[in-house]
Amino acid sequence: MAKASWNGYVKRRYFTFGEDEPMPLDSGETLGPITLAYETYGRLNEDHSNAILILHALSGDAHAAGYHSPVDKQPGWWDDCLGPGKAFDTRKYFVICSNVIGGCQGSTGPGSVNPQTGRPYGLSFPVVTIGDMVRAQSRLIDALGIEKLLAVVGGSMGGMQVLQWAASYPERVRAAIPIAATARHSPMLIAFSEVGRQAIFADPNWNGGDYYNGPRPDTGLALARMIGHITYLSEESMHQKFGRRLETGEHFGYDFEVDFAIESYLHYNGSRFTERFDANSYLYVTKSMDYFDLCNGYDNLAAAFANSSRLTYLVVSFTSDWLYPVYHSKEIVSALTAVGADVSYCHLQSSWGHDAFLLEVETMTRLLSDFLDRLVAEHAIRLPEE
Repeated sequence: MAKASWNGYVKRRYFTFGEDEPMPLDSGETLGPITLAYETYGRLNEDHSNAILILHALSGDAHAAGYHSPVDKQPGWWDDCLGPGKAFDTRKYFVICSNVIGGCQGSTGPGSVNPQTGRPYGLSFPVVTIGDMVRAQSRLIDALGIEKLLAVVGGSMGGMQVLQWAASYPERVRAAIPIAATARHSPMLIAFSEVGRQAIFADPNWNGGDYYNGPRPDTGLALARMIGHITYLSEESMHQKFGRRLETGEHFGYDFEVDFAIESYLHYNGSRFTERFDANSYLYVTKSMDYFDLCNGYDNLAAAFANSSRLTYLVVSFTSDWLYPVYHSKEIVSALTAVGADVSYCHLQSSWGHDAFLLEVETMTRLLSDFLDRLVAEHAIRLPEE
């Protein structure tokens, strides 16, 4: 299973655990059985030391690259950086990406059937944290026969999971690469999350989260996505891509239909989002991001990294990212430096805002490729034979 190669097409797989012994959650509750949807790319080397775990952002899933079938219109969400000859070169590395618990793309979440009732969990699904997501991922890595990951990497919420992996399982990771990430949500970030959640609550179809046998709260979810998507862009990128261009000619009207190109873009993205995402999952996952604070239980952030100081870190931020601005990454770097960790920091010039880690392909390819090559050399990793 874990040694399958990747030729451009990938199959979604499923790992289920906790049938007899549910997994403890940070809330004090338990959850089981738990299913994780995941995909793998490339193949393991002889001693299983070339594995990289990619961790997705809020709207991502296990489908990081390639196609499921010849009729797919779009490849996976990080296809530009994952594949033969790319940043995560599948000729060298065995790459894993799983959908988080609480999600809605094959992993156990509020839309899953509760085995005790035979109905979707809805709001009876327990609160899950970033720590819970990582705890479940560690069980998947166990099942794949991997004792120690070469690297964990992810952007945005994926970067939060990277930091949690480093703090919780330092003995199982050689390197951590948090990109456009934070060690804790600021009040502003929590505020944006809450406005999105309130948009879902206000949809008459939400029905207290019990909507799975009727119309879904797509209007509220689309609005939540529109609000969130604005924070992923930058003012400069909006000027470059849309400006003040009108969609229907150079005239003004007060019918409050879609006039500007940026309005059309947001409506389109909001509508598309409802086709693949569950409103309850949006509530749970955004709340897990708001709860995330790596300092919980520690005097300061440096103390949280004390046990993971032997890892090698690459921290990446972007000049136009106002969602997780540079001070978030600098705080992480300062804490790692304080405990003597080997940390490289790159603050990259980009006009693309928070989404830059997905769009600055050439820069990210050079940066990640060089960093991974360094890890291979330092740890004498034997790559799979061609």
